Amino acid sequence: MRITAIKSHVLQYDLDEELGYSQQYYAKRTAHLVEVETDEGITGWGECFGGGAVAFANKTIVERVIAPLIVGMDPRDREVIWHKVYNLLRDHGQKGMPIQALSGVDIALWDIAGKACDCPVYQLMGGAFRDRIEVYGYGMMLQRKNDLARRFAEESVKIRDAGFGAMKMKIGLGPKADIELVEAVRGAIGDATGLMVDANHAYTAREAIGLGRALERLDVAWFEEPVAPEDRQGYRDLCEALDINIAGGEAEFTRWGFRDLIGGRCVDILQPEVCGLGGITEYLKVLALAQAHFVPVVNHVWGSAVAVGTNLHLLAALPDFPGGAHPVQPMLEYDTTPNRFREELLQEPLRISEQVKQSGGSVALPTKPGLGVDPDPDFIRHFEVS
Repeated sequence: MRITAIKSHVLQYDLDEELGYSQQYYAKRTAHLVEVETDEGITGWGECFGGGAVAFANKTIVERVIAPLIVGMDPRDREVIWHKVYNLLRDHGQKGMPIQALSGVDIALWDIAGKACDCPVYQLMGGAFRDRIEVYGYGMMLQRKNDLARRFAEESVKIRDAGFGAMKMKIGLGPKADIELVEAVRGAIGDATGLMVDANHAYTAREAIGLGRALERLDVAWFEEPVAPEDRQGYRDLCEALDINIAGGEAEFTRWGFRDLIGGRCVDILQPEVCGLGGITEYLKVLALAQAHFVPVVNHVWGSAVAVGTNLHLLAALPDFPGGAHPVQPMLEYDTTPNRFREELLQEPLRISEQVKQSGGSVALPTKPGLGVDPDPDFIRHFEVS
């Protein structure tokens, strides 16, 4: 089998309402899909992490840098391909967009392998450790509104009533404003529903420690990306100063970056982003590092149905969190804000929300060969902007 073509699709549409996080607001939804074709008629799909202008930059890397290096190679030689591309790009980008671009290509190669073997990708990774996967709802994005606490409270109730047993919200407006938001949400959903917060590296370590103590009183399960990803000492200081779990890792890349993050005991919960850190091939190495250091893993998930579907396979093949008589099961992060690239992209939708509602918080494993995330070509043509 040989790779005959690699295509990169950037999809985009205007949101009805502007959304944001601590670093920026955005008015368009963007997704970057990678399509790898072979001479045996098997096509694989992957996704690159990064929205807006980043997606267009990644498209150039996929098509003009990576594709010429690997067209003609056997797509099943995933390790060979990964190291060939990385070694030739390491002088120009050991982190960031080159690795995000490589991630989308690598995920597509795993999709091809599963289809060629007529089995789900999680079987290629060693099999499924569970029959169903718990899901937590991710919503409550920042908006430039004066009544944001009321809006968050109302949205949190909708997420809870949709069947999610836990949820995550954005913070990062300043400690006082953040506490008001979290108090509003906790008051609305009650004590029985799990609650996590994501600051998207809005704070210095000193600011985050004070905020973290307030979050502990509100029974927040984890404090995500409290400081800049480069501030390893800040992460360590937070882990030592607070009882709340410190989570991070979505902005880290490759086994070498995660080696230092994990080995330095910088996080209590690791959040690898498979569409950004180097794809499934590299994710498995990061997972091995986390397990060797007894660090629980909750994957970061953000993007289209391709990213969601990919993570279903990763979470199915993820061993129980280490330690304890009753190990905690991994969870799927699921964006509950409006997203046509999640709901309408695939020929056979994943129907995560429907499954969560019916089951009380979990989804079944995919059963189709490969990733089971084949996009509708008419949908792609309609929304493709590059």
